Amino acid sequence: MAGALAAARSFVQRTGLGRDAAERLAIIVEEWVANVVEHGEPPAGSRIGLRLARGEGLIRITVTDAGRVFDPRTAAFGGPNIDRGGGAGLELMRAWSRVAAYGRRAGRNRLVLEMPLR
Repeated sequence: MAGALAAARSFVQRTGLGRDAAERLAIIVEEWVANVVEHGEPPAGSRIGLRLARGEGLIRITVTDAGRVFDPRTAAFGGPNIDRGGGAGLELMRAWSRVAAYGRRAGRNRLVLEMPLR
């Protein structure tokens, strides 16, 4: 997860994103990667790919992983998990970005999120 956050910080510096957008981007990246690691059960030694690109009025976030099939468009939110903490990350991602594409090919998930620059 540290590598993904470092990549996001580097992207922010290169593209000159403002503080609000930079913070939203860091949270989206951190939440998604944490969910892949915690819930996706990727095989040991597999890599999580992250690509960030600035488009017209948005940031495109592409994540690939070898974890279980998971399409965030169809996932239900059961509320925060009081016992272990957390559980609201997917809702934050939905509030701050939209799923532009999701698919699975050759045993890997590919999620494309678009985060508007407001």
